[in-house]
Amino acid sequence: MSLLDVPDTRADTTGSPTADPSPAAATRSRVTPVAGVLLLVGAAVAWELGVRLTGTPEWIVPAPTAVVRALVDGASSLAPAALVTLGEAAAGLVLGTAVGLALAVVITFFRNLEQAVLSMALLAKSTPIIAVAPILTIWLGFGHAPKVLVTALLTFFPMLVNALEGFRSLDPAIEDWFASVDADPVTVFRHARWPTSWPYLFAALKVSAPLAMIGAVVAEWMGASSGLGRSMWLAYTNLRMPALFAAVLVLTALSALVYHLVTRLERRALAWRRA
Repeated sequence: MSLLDVPDTRADTTGSPTADPSPAAATRSRVTPVAGVLLLVGAAVAWELGVRLTGTPEWIVPAPTAVVRALVDGASSLAPAALVTLGEAAAGLVLGTAVGLALAVVITFFRNLEQAVLSMALLAKSTPIIAVAPILTIWLGFGHAPKVLVTALLTFFPMLVNALEGFRSLDPAIEDWFASVDADPVTVFRHARWPTSWPYLFAALKVSAPLAMIGAVVAEWMGASSGLGRSMWLAYTNLRMPALFAAVLVLTALSALVYHLVTRLERRALAWRRA
């Protein structure tokens, strides 16, 4: 257990522990998901009625029922495509997170490199992915490698910025205490800076995880033999709008699932660190 891993025993103004939720808070936690579902159902009904009442052609805006029908009919092809995209996004997220975290550690230990590293990172971040993806496809082919690299380029910057901010958010009083005992920088990083940065790292992951799905699909759109991006491109070129919307729906569901998994992991990790 590090110096910062002290259980939080704070109580609210009534003297009860802050971990005990009130009945009103418990009720809100149950109502919020229901309200979200009702909102989605209402939007789908309005969409369906709007398409039917205006007579909008399916090749322009398909009705939700047509999208669901395309989703069911194309499940045998969408499922493996989703797995391919999810694998590429996961690999790119791991690579981008590792690179961003490593650069933040380097800047923390070698402050004189900060300007150079951040300038290069900002240059990579500012380069449009839509321009990089075709180049990587030409260089590396139509396999998984260019998709993983595009995803890594899209996700490393949030981790770099948040990790750097987390490493620097150490309480000055704690930093002074380590200085008073002549602790070396590695010891300070291991026992103070690293545990302090966890909320910042998870905040970066919650941004990067959905971005990873988008990066993988954009790279697949530029050239691929499989994946959701490939399915979207085929549906787009043939004006099969229900199939295109179905693929987008699968992508949205996967992005929401990835975000939910990161959120659950954050709660478990931070609770374990405080225990």
